[in-house]
Amino acid sequence: MSYSNLYERPGPRGIRRNRLLAVVVAAALLALAYLVYVRFDEKDQWAAAKWTPLLRADVWATFILPGLAGTLGAAVAGVVLAGLFGLVFGTARMSEHRWIRVPAATVVEFFRSVPLLLLIFFAFFGSYAVLGMNISAFTAVVFGLTLYNGSVIAEIIRAGVLSLPRGQGEAAYAMGMRKGQVMRLVLLPQALKAMMPALVSQFIVLLKDSALGLIVGYDELVDRGLNGIAANFSNVIPAAILIAGIFILINLSLDRLAHRLGRH
Repeated sequence: MSYSNLYERPGPRGIRRNRLLAVVVAAALLALAYLVYVRFDEKDQWAAAKWTPLLRADVWATFILPGLAGTLGAAVAGVVLAGLFGLVFGTARMSEHRWIRVPAATVVEFFRSVPLLLLIFFAFFGSYAVLGMNISAFTAVVFGLTLYNGSVIAEIIRAGVLSLPRGQGEAAYAMGMRKGQVMRLVLLPQALKAMMPALVSQFIVLLKDSALGLIVGYDELVDRGLNGIAANFSNVIPAAILIAGIFILINLSLDRLAHRLGRH
C-alpha cells in the first residue's frame, strides 16, 4: 500500500481507528439511504407508473437525448474556448512585461469574481444594448462558461508552471531558447501532468455549470430532460434521479479519460 508524502504512515492504532471510522461512516450512509428509500416509498415515488415513462423511446427522443446534445454541445465549446482563454491569459500573467501582466491579471480576477449566472444573463439580455443584436441562448451560455472557467483555468496553468523547479527554465535559457520556446517546449509539457487533476475537475464543473443555461431558455439536459419530463408525467423525483445518473456517468468517463491521458 502506498501513502502520500503529505502525511505519515498510520500505526496499528491509527489503522484500527481509520477502519472503525470507515465502518461508522458506511453505516451512517446506509441508514441515510434507507431513510430516503422509505420516505420516497411513502410518497409512491417508486411506483411503476412514475418510472415507466423513462423507459419509453419517445421520451428519450423528445426530452433526454436533445437535452443531452445541448449540454454536451455547450460543454465541448466551453472546454475548447475556456482552455484557449486560460492558456493565453495564464501565460500572459507570467509575462515579464508589466503592460501585459497587469491587464491579464485584471481580466482574470474580474471574470473569476463575477458569478457565472450573471455572465450568462448579461450576455443574453445585454447583447442588444452592446452589440445592437440579440445573441442565441447557446452563445450566451458558451460566453459565460468560457470567461468564468477560462479565468480559473488561467490560474491553474499559472500555478502549475510556477510549481516547477526554477532550474528547468534556467537550463532551457542556457541552451539558447527564447521565452516562448521555454514555455511551449519545456515548462508547459512538464506542468501538464501536475495540472491534469485540477483541469479535469474544472472541466467537470464546466459541464455541470451548463445547466445554468435554463435561465435563458437554453435546451440542455436539466431543462429539457428534468423539467420537460416532470411537466408531462408528474414524476420529478424519478426524472431527477435519471438526469443525475447521466451526469455522473459523463463525469466518471471524463475522470477515466484524465487518468489515461496522465499515464501517456
